[in-house]
Amino acid sequence: MFDTLSDRLTSVLQNLRGKGKLSDADIDATAREIRIALLEADVALPVVREFIKHVKERAKGAEVSEALNPAQQVIKIVNEELVGILGGETRRVNLAKNPPTVIMLAGLQGSGKTTLAGKLATWLKSQGHAPMLVACDLQRPNAVTQLQVVGERAGVTTFAPEPGNGVGDPVDVAKRSIEEARHAQHDVVVVDTAGRLGVDEELMQQAADIRDAVQPDETLFVVDAMIGQDAVTTAEAFRDGVGFTGVVLTKLDGDARGGAALSVRQVTGEPILFASNGEKLEDFDVFHPDRMASRILGMGDMLTLIEQAEQAFDQEKAEQAASKLGTGDMTLEDFLEQMQAVRKMGPIGNLLGMLPGAGQMKDQLSQVDDAQIDRLQAIIRGMTPAERENPKIINASRRQRIATGSGVAVREVNDLVNRFYEARKMMQQMAGKFGFGGGGGSATKKQKKGRKNKKGKNKGQQKQKMPGGFPGMPPGGMPGGGGGMPDMSQLGGGLNDLPPGFDPSKLKLPKNK
Repeated sequence: MFDTLSDRLTSVLQNLRGKGKLSDADIDATAREIRIALLEADVALPVVREFIKHVKERAKGAEVSEALNPAQQVIKIVNEELVGILGGETRRVNLAKNPPTVIMLAGLQGSGKTTLAGKLATWLKSQGHAPMLVACDLQRPNAVTQLQVVGERAGVTTFAPEPGNGVGDPVDVAKRSIEEARHAQHDVVVVDTAGRLGVDEELMQQAADIRDAVQPDETLFVVDAMIGQDAVTTAEAFRDGVGFTGVVLTKLDGDARGGAALSVRQVTGEPILFASNGEKLEDFDVFHPDRMASRILGMGDMLTLIEQAEQAFDQEKAEQAASKLGTGDMTLEDFLEQMQAVRKMGPIGNLLGMLPGAGQMKDQLSQVDDAQIDRLQAIIRGMTPAERENPKIINASRRQRIATGSGVAVREVNDLVNRFYEARKMMQQMAGKFGFGGGGGSATKKQKKGRKNKKGKNKGQQKQKMPGGFPGMPPGGMPGGGGGMPDMSQLGGGLNDLPPGFDPSKLKLPKNK
């Protein structure tokens, strides 16, 4: 969605990095390029003017002139101002003190409200809530049926007493849904209303009547991030006609410029709560202004990547896999489990796109084929448990059988097995180098060498070494304890143990210079 804007801003700020000192002309030129980039991305003109004004004021002040690295300071200012446009801080859903919490969805026709209702319900379930969907869109053909299907996919209850298709009173359905939620012990109610146009007074009034009937704790304005400048006009119309407490951006995975979506918060004054970036019910998350700004400026989004990994990977299995890496015991079964966990996190290209600097590899990321991972999984599933445990037993006839069963060429089976051995060897060496998994690789050789020395060259030294760990130290450590200096009276020895007739004056010691 924001690729074009990201490319332009990254290019503009990249030109500053090589300069040790910035003049007013440099700052003006940079501000001009940023203004053009924002306008080309469809950001509203009033928002652009305010943004550039703040950037120039801060960039020409002591904040930059006294900085050790002025160029980096300007980049920091642009990042902070971009975070400000997007809302500043992450805003969470306001939950009612006395359940159920009522969340009402409103927006234009085709903005994706019904699908979003299922995504929101799925997210609420993951947070430990028991949501219920309410079908108040009784105008659009088959809208009620669509919400029931979405609710079934999400695994939540759908309250739909009216068939829709022009039949039924949506205000009455909304009222009855609150009592039904209390009776069935649902702590969150998501009300899906009919899509409408900003100029449709009748439907706008209907939305206001539903709002007055259920007194929602949150009224979310669902906006299609691909509709351009009309997003701002529509948001203002809904704010004045119905009123809303938050914004939800949909279709962020589209290829439109999307800058208008960045303007909604600044124009309406209401925060962006959620963002939807795919067709699956799981493609939905809380909107974090700082993370979105970081991604737009090409700095990556490691926090979101880590959170997705924590949800997809089982911690206990991950620890077991890490321990197997060090000992070289990793099997194709473990490899399959890791691939399945990665696939749960979403498209590989999207995951790699969250890494810092990924914007410079967009051509390569666009060529990442998730189907390749699916083929690898099919090959491993075509093996017997014994073959997954010990790939060395896979001979020519077994490879032919695996290839036939998984629908691939024998060459692909050979490539998988060979690459698995290479990857396991490399991971084992890395684990040994960094001390993971209890050793392995070079660490094992050192251990063997140490055992050899104990039997050979170090044999005499071992006799002199006391059980305390150091030569001359009694068992249990230093006498007197506490880890301090030893009690010399308990160690014995001293001048009385010197050989008879020993004359220290005859020692040939080096002269002091």
